[in-house]
Amino acid sequence: MATVLSVSGSPSASSRTGRLLRHLDQRLIAQGHEVIPLDVRTIPAEALLGADVRHPAIVEAARLFDRVDGVVVGTPVYKAAYSGVLKALLDLLPQYALAGKTVLPLATGGTTAHVLAIDYALRPVLASMGAGHIVQGWFTLDKDITVHEDGSLTVAPTAAGALTQVVDQFSAALGHTPLLAAAG
Repeated sequence: MATVLSVSGSPSASSRTGRLLRHLDQRLIAQGHEVIPLDVRTIPAEALLGADVRHPAIVEAARLFDRVDGVVVGTPVYKAAYSGVLKALLDLLPQYALAGKTVLPLATGGTTAHVLAIDYALRPVLASMGAGHIVQGWFTLDKDITVHEDGSLTVAPTAAGALTQVVDQFSAALGHTPLLAAAG
């Protein structure tokens, strides 16, 4: 079993991105992994914007990155790139915070015009941070994610199938064969 840090780079508390990550976390947990959620928006703005690497929240975030085997990074796409709040955190982590880690990049957005943001904006940053293995990522359209009044989430079938596949590939890359490969 691996320990996974699931990082939501959304600045919004009601984010589809964050909710999608927490939904995918459940699949990883069912496969036997320990999952630690991290919503970057909960880190104090003064620490992120003031680049205070000694702030306890930044120190704790760096400690979390250090202790895990894998990282799921999810972000909404803004202006063809990952979110500013995610960038602020990544900029404050040690240069090789992802050294030896298996990483799954995910993004959400309103149009397929931003589908390449993972490969052209996010992946190079993750690689520069020393990621040991960046598995195939996935971009999910906002319209394919439905958040219900009770807080539950439904993903459109085509997107759900693709997300299941990339999460299972990530799980396998962590060295644990997915138990739920046939489940959707």
